[in-house]
Amino acid sequence: MTQSLSERTIALVKATVPALEAHGLDIVREMYARMFENPEIRDLFNQSHQGADGAQPRALTAAILAYAANIENLGALAAAVERIAQKHVGLQILPEHYPHVAEALLGAIKAVLGDAATDEILAAWGEAYWFLANILIARENRIYGELAAAEGGWSGWRDFVIETVQRESAVITSFILRPTDGGRVVRHKPGQYLTFWLELPGHPPIKRNYSISNAPNGEYYRISVKRESSGLVSGWLHDHATPGTALKVAPPAGEFFLPERPERPVVLLSGGVGLTPMAAMLETAAERHVDLPIHYIHGTHDGTTHAMRASVSALAMARPGIKVTTFYQTPRAEDVLGEHYDHAGLIDRDWLASETPIDDADYFLCGPRPFLRAFVSALSQAGVPADRIHYEFFGPADELLAA
Repeated sequence: MTQSLSERTIALVKATVPALEAHGLDIVREMYARMFENPEIRDLFNQSHQGADGAQPRALTAAILAYAANIENLGALAAAVERIAQKHVGLQILPEHYPHVAEALLGAIKAVLGDAATDEILAAWGEAYWFLANILIARENRIYGELAAAEGGWSGWRDFVIETVQRESAVITSFILRPTDGGRVVRHKPGQYLTFWLELPGHPPIKRNYSISNAPNGEYYRISVKRESSGLVSGWLHDHATPGTALKVAPPAGEFFLPERPERPVVLLSGGVGLTPMAAMLETAAERHVDLPIHYIHGTHDGTTHAMRASVSALAMARPGIKVTTFYQTPRAEDVLGEHYDHAGLIDRDWLASETPIDDADYFLCGPRPFLRAFVSALSQAGVPADRIHYEFFGPADELLAA
């Protein structure tokens, strides 16, 4: 891959790594500020990730550093490139958007580094940017083409309507969505998500991703949304979305999904609303993989926040080989041990190592960042190879997930 980059460019980009380590976050913040001067570009992004905690700027800073450090061996970044391409497809990033990013990035490097950003260094970073951009554009074009050509597939934003609303717990509600044109929908890979374009009164266009929580059926999608305390979109969905509410939806995207033909036992490990892609995987495995051993392990606060308990239990009763284990962090008096949950407290690393097929299984994880940091690290330390640890996270990745 690197044959298309000159040796001089590679050397110059690698030489900027110390400067990026020192000033990368400032460069990225300056880059976003420049991009967001253009409302068309600003509206491509999920603005909730640009907030006070700086999740998206930190994630992009880590990605730029990884690119610079591995520019001689981009094969090491193949998984990251696929993740970025899938995110771009969900957000409907198109080739014509890339020049805006290039201009903002190079302008930010010059603004932050000053005279240290020589014309030669800027030219090298321009070449490096477009080399990676063209890889992403090619991959994204293939994904767009496959989605448009598939049965029930489409391009761009498609109009859907909420058919039913189902309360799953005190904090999670499910919404079943069907296309307003009455046509079929592309069969998603269980674990993938949908991206929504929403126009709420008093706000610029908003984009949000929500995992699909049902097995693919070609007819409809279900999303299961947690009400977040400061969540603009989740609050609107819980308070105002009713049967008949229209939504604009992009095709399914994401590189986190159950394989078409699982080769090993599967452990589905979730915390809180992280159960949503796991529900899709569990339904799919129950339908299609009757001999596959499945461990469904879920942690939640108590019985009030435990979503989909009845449906998960029904799948386990109907299909031998599915084992369900539930942890309640702080059970209530009315939560019955052995009926509503199996263990009190948090999911324990030692329990996971002793009670799941750690030498053989594929592990699929989804939950809040602390949950992922803990268990991606724990599984790695227990000897589970990286290619058997699969995870989805809410919001941007950050450098702490590198563990």
